[in-house]
Formats: sequence, C-alpha cells, structure tokens
Amino acid sequence: MEIKTDRPGLMTLVLFVAITAVGFLLWVPGLTLVWLILRALGISTNLWAMVEALSTAVAAAAVLSGGFVAYRELSEIANTRYMEVADRLFEELNSPQNIEARRWVFQELPDDPEEGLRTLSPEGQAHVKRVLNSLDRVAFLTQAGWIPNDLVMPWMHPMIAKSWEKLAPYVRYEQERRNEPYYYEHAAALAERCRAWREGSIADTEIRWVDDAL
Repeated sequence: MEIKTDRPGLMTLVLFVAITAVGFLLWVPGLTLVWLILRALGISTNLWAMVEALSTAVAAAAVLSGGFVAYRELSEIANTRYMEVADRLFEELNSPQNIEARRWVFQELPDDPEEGLRTLSPEGQAHVKRVLNSLDRVAFLTQAGWIPNDLVMPWMHPMIAKSWEKLAPYVRYEQERRNEPYYYEHAAALAERCRAWREGSIADTEIRWVDDAL
C-alpha cells in the first residue's frame, strides 16, 4: 500500500527546524566572538551567564521562527480560500442558465416594473428570479472578510452593474408593494458595493446597452 506524505505539513516542519537551526548557528559564533573580544580587552565575563544568554537567544529564535511559519500557514490558508470562493463565483455567474437569464433580462425586461409585472410571462419570471437569486448568492459569497473586492470585482462588476440597472426598479417596487424592505436586500447591498468599487476603480462608470451583444 502506498503511503501518502503530507508534503505541506512536512515542508512546514522542515522550514521551522531550518529557521531555528540557522538562528542557533549564527548566534553561537557571535557569542563566542564577543566573549573572546571581552577577554582580550581584559574584561571579566561569566561564561555561564553567556550560556544562559545563548539559551535565551535560541528560545527567541524558535519563537520568531514559529511566528513566521504560522504567518506563512495563515497566508496559504487565506489564498486557498480565496481561490475556492473565486471559483464558485465564476461558476455561479457564468453558468449557461444564468447567462441566458441575464441576456433575457437585459434585452426583454421592460423598464417600468408595473408594466413589466403585468405582462411578465412564466418564462420571464423564471429568468428574473434566477438573476436575482444569483445576485443573492454572489452577495453571500463575497460578504465582508471572505474575499477582497479587488480580487473579484474587476471581472464580475459588469454583470452585477448591468443586472442591477435593470432589476433595481423591480426590487424597489416589490419592496413597497409587499411592505418588505428586506426583499433581496443582500443583492441590493452587493450592487452598492459594486457601484462604490466602480467609482473608485474605473474612469467611465456609465452603463451602455448595445443591440445584438455577445
């Protein structure tokens, strides 16, 4: 049976031992050199005191190396989590069903929500709900602390901004009609974060609509 080795864990252990050993090996010659210089100058020194200082230095090196390794591990964990979240966001926004739903919303949904809801077909309603639910899911995956905006907004902001441009009047209309101010409030918060990022990151924030878009 093949035995699998935890390579990241082994590398972490090797790195910890290496940093501690290097700290020890650098300190021993330095301590010896200082001791010899002090003796040459006729200054009385206590060898055991210097040995105690050496032990303290070794302990300090171990603590510092442990802190460095811990920081490295946390950075790797954060990067792995970011990649997982980004991958889920890409799958969510670029699934064929969601692309089709957004295209329908962009091209077919009337600007006036009262008129739109009165004439909305079951197919259209399904597309609208799919896009809104997708925005809610993206809002959940990008909530504060899970992934930095600057990692995901550069590629997903057009989809969010254009979707909300079309759907915001409908969400506000439904909030008032239902007396439910929390109706898709997470999608609305996502759209606001997207708007703030666009204003701070790109020169032209105007949304343009073109016929026969890809």
